[in-house]
Amino acid sequence: MLIRTIEAKVNNYIKSQENKILFIWGPRRSGKTTLLNRIAKEHRVRIFNFDNQSDADFFISRKDALEKIVKGNNVILIDEVQTHPEATVALKLLHDEFNVKVIATGSSELRQKSQDFDSLAGRYIEEYCLPFSVYEIVENSKAPAYEEKNFQLVMQKSLQLYGAYPEVYANENLTETEKIDILQNILDTYVLKDIISIYDLKNSKLAKDILTKIALQIGQEVSIREIANSLQANVATVSNYIEIFIKNYILIPLPSFKTNIRKAVSENRKLFFYDLGIRNILVKDFRPLDLRPDKGGVFENFIVSEMEKRRKNLNLKYSVYFYREYGGKEVDLVLEDYKKNYITVEVKTTKTPAKDVFPLPNTFKAVNAQNYFQKIAEVLPLS
Repeated sequence: MLIRTIEAKVNNYIKSQENKILFIWGPRRSGKTTLLNRIAKEHRVRIFNFDNQSDADFFISRKDALEKIVKGNNVILIDEVQTHPEATVALKLLHDEFNVKVIATGSSELRQKSQDFDSLAGRYIEEYCLPFSVYEIVENSKAPAYEEKNFQLVMQKSLQLYGAYPEVYANENLTETEKIDILQNILDTYVLKDIISIYDLKNSKLAKDILTKIALQIGQEVSIREIANSLQANVATVSNYIEIFIKNYILIPLPSFKTNIRKAVSENRKLFFYDLGIRNILVKDFRPLDLRPDKGGVFENFIVSEMEKRRKNLNLKYSVYFYREYGGKEVDLVLEDYKKNYITVEVKTTKTPAKDVFPLPNTFKAVNAQNYFQKIAEVLPLS
C-alpha cells in the first residue's frame, strides 16, 4: 500500500500532547478506512463505524457511557462520522471530560449535518485524505532518478484518464475495462446513491445530469441558471445539488477574482473535479488524450485538482480563483495568500509562450505537461 501524506500527521498527533479531536475529511474510497485500519492494528483498538447504528449507539451524551469507551481505547477511532451527527455532543464530552485522542473520518463535513457542530469550536483540528496526489505517488515510486521525468509524464497521462482513487491507481494488475468498472461503481454507489441517501435528495437522475453537464463544460464558466433551464429544473435545486457535491469532495469551485482596479466580467464560477476518472466516466470517454477535443480542459482540471490536493494536504493558506476581463484576457489560476500576495498561473498542455495579464503585482508561472511537477511545487512550496 502507498504511504499517504496524512499518515505522518496522524502519527505526530498520536505521539503529541494534543487532545483536540482530529477530523479527517475526504470522499469515500479515498483511503480513510485503510488509514484507520492501520492505526487500529498498531494500537490494538477497534474502529467505531457510524454506518453501523450499533456502533453509533455507543456515543450517547452521558459521561458514564463514554467512560466505558475510553477505558477500552487509548485512541478512539470513528469512521464515517457524518452519518450520525447526533454524536457531536458526545464528541464534545470526550474532549472536555477525558484526556483521550479521537480520530474521526468523514466523507462529508460534520458541520453540514450537525446543529451542534459550533459547540466544538476550539476543540478540533482538520486534515484531509483525498485521492492520491502526484507527490504521494512519486514519493512511493521505485523509479530510479534518471527515469523520474519519464515517470512523471506517464503518470499525468494515466491520472487524466483514470484518476487517482487508490483502488484504481494502486492496483497495477487492473485492465482498462476493470478500471472503468470500478469508476462506474464509485459513481453509482458513492457519488450518487450514497450522497443522495445522506442528504435525502429527491432525484438521483437530476443529480447525475447536473454532474454530466458540468463535466461537459470542463474548463469553462458554469451558469447554474443555464444548467437548470436545460434540465427543466429549479435554479435553487440545481444550486443546492452543486453545493453538496462541493462539500463532499467531488467538485472544486473556482470563483472569479475581482479587483478594485478593473472589474472582471464574470459572475459565474468554474467547476472542476477532484478526480478525472469520475469526470470521464460521466462523459463516457476514455480515449487517449491526443484524440480528444477536450484535452485542454482535462489538463487544466488535472492541474487545478493537484493544486487543491496539495493545498489541503499541506494546510497552505491560499484562496484560489480564475480571472477574466471584458476584453477576453484570462488568467487560469490566481492564488492569493493572507497578505494579499498573488501568484498567477497559465496552464497549457504545450510549451507555448504565455503572457501575464493580471492587473496587480504578482509572481507569474507557466505550467505545462512537461514541467507541471516542478511548477506546482514552486507555486505551493512546503513552507
